[in-house]
Amino acid sequence: MIVSMTGFGAASADAGGEGTNCSVEVRTVNNRFFKTVIKLPDKLTAMEPEIDKILREHLARGSVVLAVAIKDQVDASSVKINRQLLETYVQAAKDACAALAKMPGGVLNPRVDAAALLALPGVIETGDDTAAYLSTHREVVLKLCRAAIANVTEMRKKEGAALAQDLAKHLAVIREDLGHVSKLAPSVAKQYHEKLRARVLQMVSDSKLSLSDQDLLKEVALFTDRADISEEINRLGGHLDQFEAVCQKESEAGRKLDFIAQEMLREANTIASKANDSEISKRCVNIKSAIDRIKEQVQNVE
Repeated sequence: MIVSMTGFGAASADAGGEGTNCSVEVRTVNNRFFKTVIKLPDKLTAMEPEIDKILREHLARGSVVLAVAIKDQVDASSVKINRQLLETYVQAAKDACAALAKMPGGVLNPRVDAAALLALPGVIETGDDTAAYLSTHREVVLKLCRAAIANVTEMRKKEGAALAQDLAKHLAVIREDLGHVSKLAPSVAKQYHEKLRARVLQMVSDSKLSLSDQDLLKEVALFTDRADISEEINRLGGHLDQFEAVCQKESEAGRKLDFIAQEMLREANTIASKANDSEISKRCVNIKSAIDRIKEQVQNVE
């Protein structure tokens, strides 16, 4: 069964210490390829490759954003300021301010925001060092990542089921109109023969010329050959069968369904251009409209 690329999943739990909580959120949207964005606390950035691998094991296509948030209960005595790093930031800020003051129309008295400096990465250090922090939180983060991915996968399956129903509705429209086209196709040559004969007889009568039935039949035969759409009808019907089979049996079907939909549109355009009949043209408009809706929907199939 097909799976959607749109979904959301979340999971949270205590992270091992009193007052410490960890939460993971996963959001996915459609994309032609597989793209991940992983947002981690500074002390857990080393886990990014491991989390990326887990994502790729469970999700095949789409844009994926996974965010990990940890709320730690921090003892005031454990908070430290990295003075050396802070001094580096301050000096860089002063240099930037000096450069701004010298620029034409620059700021005359630029100021350095202390709060902004303290918020820069690595200035304020809390709790354990990176290695100890990673060791304490690693297992719970991985567990929650898997749980959140399982939740988003379940939602993608439900969205996929809804997509399958909508696609089936459009396929039914195409089948109905294609059935009418198939019934109308044999009568096109006969109608052309009758109209051509009446027109020729009128012209012959007015000009007192003669035209044999053999010449008339040759012209009708040429028209019948040019307007024959039986092969296109059969191929389009085959594409419909293949599309339904892929929807029912394959999970990572998005690219294949997109290709089949393009082939369906190609056959519908050929039928519309070859069949010299107003009713068939109307049916082809309905068919192409339904195929366009299908092409839109399959862009969200994994």
